[in-house]
Amino acid sequence: MAQSVSLPTPIGRQRDVLYLPTNGHFVVLGTAGSGKTTLAILRAAYLGNPKTSNSGRALLVTFNRALVSYLKHFKNPQFRNVTVENYHLFARGYLGSRGRMGYNTICRGHLRDSLIAQAALKIAKVRGNHAVLGRGNEFLSKEIEWIQQHGIASLQKYLGADRVGRGGISLDKTSRGIIFEVFEEYLLQRKAARKDFDWDDMATGVCQELDIDRAARRYRHVVIDEAQDFSPQMIRSLSKAIPADGSLTFFGDMAQQIYGRRMSWKSAGLTVSKVWEFKENYRNTRQIASLGLAISRMPYFEGTPDLVEPVAPKADGPPPALVECTSQQGEVDLVHDLAIQAAKTQTVAILARNWELAERIAKRLPKSSVRLDHDLSTWQAGPKIYYGTFHGAKGLEFDTVILPFFTASNLPDAEQVRVHGEEEACALDGKLVYVGATRAKTRLIMTFTGAVTELLPSDQSLYQTSKA
Repeated sequence: MAQSVSLPTPIGRQRDVLYLPTNGHFVVLGTAGSGKTTLAILRAAYLGNPKTSNSGRALLVTFNRALVSYLKHFKNPQFRNVTVENYHLFARGYLGSRGRMGYNTICRGHLRDSLIAQAALKIAKVRGNHAVLGRGNEFLSKEIEWIQQHGIASLQKYLGADRVGRGGISLDKTSRGIIFEVFEEYLLQRKAARKDFDWDDMATGVCQELDIDRAARRYRHVVIDEAQDFSPQMIRSLSKAIPADGSLTFFGDMAQQIYGRRMSWKSAGLTVSKVWEFKENYRNTRQIASLGLAISRMPYFEGTPDLVEPVAPKADGPPPALVECTSQQGEVDLVHDLAIQAAKTQTVAILARNWELAERIAKRLPKSSVRLDHDLSTWQAGPKIYYGTFHGAKGLEFDTVILPFFTASNLPDAEQVRVHGEEEACALDGKLVYVGATRAKTRLIMTFTGAVTELLPSDQSLYQTSKA
């Protein structure tokens, strides 16, 4: 059974955001460790409290399923009027209530890739082997994802779309036209396969239904945690999900925008009179925060909108450890031993670039270790080992964080480099490094075998280096 815990206590200026007006749009941007998730929890509880003026049912929504499990473990009478969900659960529930979501009608993973590939082949027979089709199916898939996430429904809008921050990818009018033909053919193929949506255009379906839905809204208030991970269309749909006198509060950190969208809250159409910024870091030690700041100043962060530069925390601790291993097996053994020792008294997270790498460590971990993935239904608090990917740890924090396989061959990911080019791959994986490092409260350990990744700052004064 999940452990019951009280709601966190607001610190300093956090009270100002907690008691913001109960109607309108609000944007709160903060650096890692500034307490955004704490604020999101407290804000949702405040808005759902019957004693609050204009109170009503509140939706606390985030992107990460592991984070949903963490948020649900708070027990307080004020939290009873709060629903905690990830975005896609909200969207599926709403579309189902409107008769737009049938059983097994989401086009997922391999089927989506296959249908896009079939669509590209069909367009190639008409258009010939145009260069943009030669970029490969993963490129086309990502570009279609971008079109869907921005709610673009016509070629004219696609041609006029501002695509700043797409890793230097240049697409002329003809190329965009061909991509849009592939997109439209994919939709036809998907319909023939009796699939109504995929994960990326579900938000458009929600927008369409809410535009014609005259029933009272289920939620008066929406609070979005880790909002930088939401597409513009997701944000638009959530703003439509509240009544005219309701509220939407956006909590985000653009430095942790790890899904390649590079969008500002402005592109989602929110009406905001003031942006609240939180620069205080309450989580990390001064040494870990210094590394996080140095990472955020790396070239691959250039062009990221609305970055908030943190104020160095006062808490002191050991420098982040950067350990060179002589072999991958030796690296696995070292990570295992360090985690076992630290977990006797602390929460320990082992985070990797992908599940293939994470599983190399997981095979030797105790059965009590917690896997940070979408199957994590309840949060298990207390000293233990957690493991997973950088993505799965978003919004969470641990006493000790171990980041294995920080080698040049793993970061940036070779497949990302092949599909998107080195600049975009570094931008994507560099932010993953930032996320992983800033999960650590007091101790951060990074290990590598061979050449260390160039995504880490070169300033050796940031680390305590050693050889295993």
